[in-house]
Amino acid sequence: MAESRPDGRAPSALRPVSLQRQAAAYAEGSCLSAFGNTRVLCAASVEKGVPAWKKGRGEGWLTAEYAMLPRATHTRTSRERGQVGGRTQEIQRLIGRSVRAMLDDFAWGEWTIKVDCDVLQADGGTRTAAITGACVAVTDAFDWMVREGHLVATPVKRRVAAVSVGVIDGVACSDLCYEEDVRAEVDMNVVMASNGEFVEVQGTGEHGTFNRAQLDALLALATASIAELDAHQRRALGVA
Repeated sequence: MAESRPDGRAPSALRPVSLQRQAAAYAEGSCLSAFGNTRVLCAASVEKGVPAWKKGRGEGWLTAEYAMLPRATHTRTSRERGQVGGRTQEIQRLIGRSVRAMLDDFAWGEWTIKVDCDVLQADGGTRTAAITGACVAVTDAFDWMVREGHLVATPVKRRVAAVSVGVIDGVACSDLCYEEDVRAEVDMNVVMASNGEFVEVQGTGEHGTFNRAQLDALLALATASIAELDAHQRRALGVA
């Protein structure tokens, strides 16, 4: 049986979640996403034009960048200047793939949505908090485009949210904080859409292997947790 979690949560419980819309005054869409002590500012900017490889198709583009402030962690980390590190590239590509899953196509003309996800404070689950907040920011950015007359209707077809799950002392736990993440036997990040389908599953046996029963338990736990996160998103966006 697992020892008590650092904050006393039940294995299936999320940390306190907050999704604050319009957290960046000048961005077309923004959200301050908080999972416990992890806080990520997600800002979606609307720009005219698309990358060179997209020009002439009449299609838009949606992409994401991720960064961590130097004192987001217990000790200062240097800013990434010039060359972006491998971990950062992997995370921002994950965020980009996830938010693009909100759409069926890119048929909104040659406009680009750029989502900047900046970690203000890190305590595990920064990428999952970023994805969950980016969904809110992107939704608002497209709604802004409709209000401004750039689009007739929003291309957003579904929401996306993400959570980390893992096996700690043999027990499946949801929404791992940093202290749990570093000692988890199995660590997994799960991204799902609001239609109940998976967008991405990243799972690793950090200190060994895991079996099918553990995998099924983790996916079931993630599915339930993401349903809770979707409810937070709906409340934040004011949708039924």
